[in-house]
Amino acid sequence: MLVTEYWPSPERWFGGPLVRVPGIPGRHRADWLFGARGLPMEGEGIASDGRVYHFAGPYDLGWANRSGAATAPCAAPGFWTNGRPFKLRRPRFARYGPGHARTLTYWKSAAVDPHLIAFGSRIFMRQLCATPARGWVVARDTGGAIRGAHIDLYRPPPFRPGGGDALRNESMLVVPPGTRPRTTPHC
Repeated sequence: MLVTEYWPSPERWFGGPLVRVPGIPGRHRADWLFGARGLPMEGEGIASDGRVYHFAGPYDLGWANRSGAATAPCAAPGFWTNGRPFKLRRPRFARYGPGHARTLTYWKSAAVDPHLIAFGSRIFMRQLCATPARGWVVARDTGGAIRGAHIDLYRPPPFRPGGGDALRNESMLVVPPGTRPRTTPHC
């Protein structure tokens, strides 16, 4: 299992031109609104004024790499068909909204592939014992790059942009909704 991290994208990390879009008052950084490190990839972000906004779709706009060629996530976690995404392919169709798209809690929520792990499942990983989750997270989100044996842990944004941590080949216990494990692990 691959475990990665994600967070709401802070507008303060971006320096693109200020533009207006429907659904968000004021002007905001274009690369925050349309880029692969901004709202469309992370799902939500924190504007310079401290308010939270989310990407409301449509989710089939597709991605372009740095040279403008189409790219899409592969079945293998972390890989793309034509290089890493850089921006939305059709940004003029993007929609945004105020607030959170889903109820997520830092260090206690995770994005999963719902074909593999059901939403609402509780997941235990000993490697998360030092976090506020104390080993347990809940499957509450999904994402275009979350496919197969890959979960993405929701956490507060770091002070500076970065790739976040990744854990590979980790074992975990998945407890589907409405079930109980035979023995409950603890940190």
